[in-house]
Amino acid sequence: MVGYAFMGAAHSQGWRTAGHVFDLPMRPTLAAICGRDPAAVRAAADQHGWAATETDWRALIARDDVRVVDICTPGDSHAEIAIAALEAGKHVLCEKPLANSVAEAEAMVRAADAARTRGQLAMVGFNYRRVPAISYARKLIEEGRLGTLRHVRVTYLQDWLVDPAFPLTWRLKREHAGSGALGDLGAHIVDLAQFLTGEPLVGVTALTETFVKERPVLSGATAGLSGTGGSELGAVTVDDATLFTGRLASGALASFEASRMAAGRKNALRLEINGERGSLAFDLERLNELSFHDHTEPAATSGFRRILVTEPEHPYLEAWWPPGHALGYEHTFVHQARDLVEAVATGTDPVPSFADGLQVQRVLAAVEDSAAKNAVYTPVPQPAHSPVPRPSHTPVPQPSETHASGNRA
Repeated sequence: MVGYAFMGAAHSQGWRTAGHVFDLPMRPTLAAICGRDPAAVRAAADQHGWAATETDWRALIARDDVRVVDICTPGDSHAEIAIAALEAGKHVLCEKPLANSVAEAEAMVRAADAARTRGQLAMVGFNYRRVPAISYARKLIEEGRLGTLRHVRVTYLQDWLVDPAFPLTWRLKREHAGSGALGDLGAHIVDLAQFLTGEPLVGVTALTETFVKERPVLSGATAGLSGTGGSELGAVTVDDATLFTGRLASGALASFEASRMAAGRKNALRLEINGERGSLAFDLERLNELSFHDHTEPAATSGFRRILVTEPEHPYLEAWWPPGHALGYEHTFVHQARDLVEAVATGTDPVPSFADGLQVQRVLAAVEDSAAKNAVYTPVPQPAHSPVPRPSHTPVPQPSETHASGNRA
C-alpha cells in the first residue's frame, strides 16, 4: 500500500480483516506499506500490521512479494503510481477520485486495458457501494421494484472547513487534490447515482463556491487533515461546495450537493430515488437501514417502511453477525478487499473499474466547466460504449507463472 493516513488506515483494516471473516480463495498478506517519512511509515506499519516499509513507491512495486498495489495517496500521484504498477505486473486498487483530470484518468484506463490482456486487474475504491443497504437498494432497482426511474437526489455534507482558521492542507490545493468538495465528496455521490441506476449522467448544470479564499499555511512538514496553521495565509484553490443538477441517459433528473462547509454535518450522505412504482431512501448515519415505499400498494396502508439490512440474505452479510447486529463504516473496506481478492482469484473483472472511475471524472470535469460558465448546461462526453457500473464476469487471462508466494493476494 502506498500511503498510510486516513484512507491508509481504513484500507489496512479491510485487508487485515477480510480473510478472517469471509471464506476467501486467497488470504491477503500485508507485505509492505510505503510513505516518504521513515519514522511515520514505520509507526503505521506497526499499528496496522504491515510486515515491511518502503519510502519510495518505485521500490514497493518492484518487490517480488507484492501482487496487489493499493494506492491511498493524494490524487496528483494516482496516475503515475497506478500505470507503473500495472506495467510492473501488479493488480491495482486506486482510491477515488481516479485521477485529478480526465486526461490522467484516460491514461489509467488505457494502462488497465493493456494490463488486462496480461492478467492484471484494476479497480477504483468507491467504498460506499459496499454498504449492504446500498447494494441491496441496487438489487431492488434492478428487479424493477421502482419501475421507470424519474428522480435521483443525493447530498453529501461535512463541516470540517467551517472554521476559517483551519489550515491550508493538501486537500485545499488544486495541484494536489484536483478539486475540493467536488472531487472529495461529489465523486462519491456521482458514482452512487450511476451505480444505483445503472445509467451514466449525460449532462450537468452546476455552481461551485469557495467561501474562505485564504487559510493559514501549515507549519512544519505536515499536510494532512489537521495541523497547526501559522500567521502566513495561502490561497485556497479548490471549491468549498458544489451544487448541480443532471440528466441520466434515460431522461431521469438528478440533483447533487456536496459541501465541506455545512455546520453541524459530520459525514451526512443521503440519497433518494423515485420511480413510477416506488421510492428508496438511504442515510449514511443510519447505514444499516433502507427506506422503501411501494407505490403499487393501496394508498390507505402504503408509505415508507424501514428495512433493517442485517439479514444473511442481504449483500455481504452472510459472514457477519446474527440479524439485527449492525455493521459500520469500516466494514465497507472489508467488503472492498473481499471483492478484489475474489476477482483476482477467479480472473473476473472487478467493479468499479477504471472505466467507471473515468466516467465519474468526466462528470466532475463537466461540473467544473458548467460552473465556470455560470451554470450553463454542459454535456458529459460519452464513449462509444458508455461504461455502466454493473458486474462483469468476463474471465481475464491468468499469469503464466505460479507466484512464488503461493496462494496469497
